[in-house]
Amino acid sequence: MSWPRRRLLQALALATAGMGWREGRTATVSPGWTDRGLEPPPPLRPGDQLAAVAPGTWVTADDLSPNDGWPAHYARWGWRLDTPPGTLDRWHYFAGRDDDRARLLQRLWADRRYAGLVCVGGGWGAQRVLEAGLQLPATPRWLVGFSDNCALQLAQLTAGGGGGIHGWRGERVRQLLNGEPVAALQGQGWGSGRARGALVVTNLTVATHLIGTPWLPDLQGAILVLEDTGEAPYRVDRLLTHWRTAGLLQRLAGLGLGRFDWTSDGDVLPGDLSMEEVLRNRCADLGIPVVGRLPVGHGRPNEALPQGRRAELDGSAGSLTLLS
Repeated sequence: MSWPRRRLLQALALATAGMGWREGRTATVSPGWTDRGLEPPPPLRPGDQLAAVAPGTWVTADDLSPNDGWPAHYARWGWRLDTPPGTLDRWHYFAGRDDDRARLLQRLWADRRYAGLVCVGGGWGAQRVLEAGLQLPATPRWLVGFSDNCALQLAQLTAGGGGGIHGWRGERVRQLLNGEPVAALQGQGWGSGRARGALVVTNLTVATHLIGTPWLPDLQGAILVLEDTGEAPYRVDRLLTHWRTAGLLQRLAGLGLGRFDWTSDGDVLPGDLSMEEVLRNRCADLGIPVVGRLPVGHGRPNEALPQGRRAELDGSAGSLTLLS
């Protein structure tokens, strides 16, 4: 919601009815998974094929040009990125109708010609394919993406499947797909102590809208890394307060905070809390290690992180290190 906060809201009650999600056989990760972490798929081999997917907003043929688009990028890494029929479909601001996108993703997920899926667009719509019936099994599967595509990666974690990579096109994506070690990320320590647990990395707004659905994983003992874009400080305050009052942040082993970039929309006044003040205020009393200013999220650098892998968060040194 982007109404100015000082405008009187004239309608406070919204009826919640309508489609709902379609029930299906949804696997659920076992309790205590954050202590063990989730195994990733086997590393890619030279010549392996990946499928380009657009779970939400439509993408253009230029985005998938073999000369200078996504396929050219993966070709430089030694892999082939295919554009399956239907990827370039368009329906309003989506890459096809919800049912069609869900069926395409379901088929590609099961197609063993592909070693994994690469989300080549963001925007909005990934949660709608979950609502349309997409079922993700517990089998490890490479799934590269971030932003709106975090909805799919969180659903994958909920099903017990490893292989999600929160990232875009950076070198760390190649390293993770190749099974290579990656360097620790350096941020700023905001809370003393160290914690170990499985990584859950997500856009804050996307994950907030999964609260109360079947697709948000159990966060007990997890190291959660959050980022967002385009949200003013008071709106981030609202989102984090929701997580606090829902009891979710209190379940974590540690909390990392990436980039929270935004452009003033005229609704922030002198004397208001800054973004960093909001983040510190909402996280300072959790009693867990907190690291801010991690190089993760919209903008550059957006350092890739593997979903479900065990990591150590050091709230004193301000570092995030993979353990496996």
